[in-house]
Amino acid sequence: MATSFDPRTFKNFINGDWVSARSGKTFENRNPANRHELVGHFPASDASDVDAAVDAAKAAYDKWRLTPAPRRAEILYRVAQHLIARKEDFARAMTQEMGKVLDETRGDVQEAIDMTYLMAGEGRRQFGVTTPSELPSKFAMAVRAPIGVAGLITPWNFPMAIPSWKIMPALICGNTMVLKPAEDTPLSTYHLTYAMQEAGLPPGVLNVVFGDGPGAGAPILRHRDVHLVSFTGSTEVGRLVSEACAPKFKKCHLEMGGKNIIVVMDDANLDLAIEGALWGAFGTTGQRCTAASRIAVHKKVYGAFAEKFVERAKALKVGDGLITGTQMGPCINEQQLGTVMKYVEIGVKEGAKLAAGGHRLEKGALAYGWFHEPTVFTDCDPKMRICQEEIFGPVASLIPFGSFDEAIAIANGVNYGLSASVYTHDVNHSFRALRDLQTGIVYINAPTIGAEVHLPFGGIKNTGNGHRESGTAALDFYSDWKTLYIDYSDKLQRAQIDTGE
Repeated sequence: MATSFDPRTFKNFINGDWVSARSGKTFENRNPANRHELVGHFPASDASDVDAAVDAAKAAYDKWRLTPAPRRAEILYRVAQHLIARKEDFARAMTQEMGKVLDETRGDVQEAIDMTYLMAGEGRRQFGVTTPSELPSKFAMAVRAPIGVAGLITPWNFPMAIPSWKIMPALICGNTMVLKPAEDTPLSTYHLTYAMQEAGLPPGVLNVVFGDGPGAGAPILRHRDVHLVSFTGSTEVGRLVSEACAPKFKKCHLEMGGKNIIVVMDDANLDLAIEGALWGAFGTTGQRCTAASRIAVHKKVYGAFAEKFVERAKALKVGDGLITGTQMGPCINEQQLGTVMKYVEIGVKEGAKLAAGGHRLEKGALAYGWFHEPTVFTDCDPKMRICQEEIFGPVASLIPFGSFDEAIAIANGVNYGLSASVYTHDVNHSFRALRDLQTGIVYINAPTIGAEVHLPFGGIKNTGNGHRESGTAALDFYSDWKTLYIDYSDKLQRAQIDTGE
């Protein structure tokens, strides 16, 4: 098995075999903490590779859907065991290709393990419903049915966890699939796929094509034999995915951007809120759809909070995530670093006070990576672009407010609706926040990140289109409800007409 420390040319996984892109073209995967360090070469797939992958998934579908769900689950249990055995290796390789610190990549692999075990358990729990018929001698029930070939497109920030969110429920429901991971983090998907092959997944059930969005992603969306699509990424690309799926009425799941907020009330435990805000804003270098890029603080405690938060942000150790003591890694690539730098300029021009950071880091050991300082703007107006638009980097904006109602209005005053958090000891404020915040996820006295796999994950407004990842809610996307009637009366009975009166 190839590892990230043994750079070589990796291959697509189609119909149970590792194969090169038909064009022979490859792309480089490099370490964002040191762009001179090559992780490996991966196939630059195109429509011909996608066609082969979809053909394999289509051919494998009938046998897989007829495999009893508990038997499918046994394979997933073995996958989880393989991931456990290689967790440390996979985490270190993920840090090398993605940049986030080792504790976080260990958590990423663990999330894939948790999701795999969860969905394996659903192999015996895909419950339907039985209900009394309104007619005599008639039986009525509803069951889940698989849909067909799933097209899965995943991002780079959680390169093993998010693929597992899609692969595992799709598999346990009886679908086959073609996965295209982000071109910035192909190695982690390779490792996950390898574990699934080792666990005995039949050929064609999971197929993986590496490459970029136009070359490998778009052909998946357009393919006539792809029946459902699940996409995680930016809102802008998600809109294109939706438009591509619409002409054929493909079932489409979109998990997109966020502009999440932490609200700190005047009765909050400030030290706890600061810890949560630091983790929410700068965990994964702020490159999370759940990152807390807005922190609204009650005016009574704003000064004390801002002083401590800025001090702690300045003290964060930035560097290679494999080095012990590193607290924040690099941006994923030059383009993302450029986006962060652009928004810092926007914030300054808008009149926000740059209280910490604001610059690219390029001295010493950081010279060859895509590093940016943890950045804090204070005294922000909630209508500023840095408080409205997703930055996806280590930039936090502090916003003062005077009342709980004002805080809720600030929180809801964006186009996104993924995650929100309130720090307070007031039970009334807590329950009003749970009711009134326009997000799919709400935390009380915890940051905006840290979802658990057995609960639904997703948002509203420009964050999502109504479907959810994780938990049993994921089964609703990867299966269709089929309603079944068995009439054993031996005569014609008409619902709503033959009422017996």
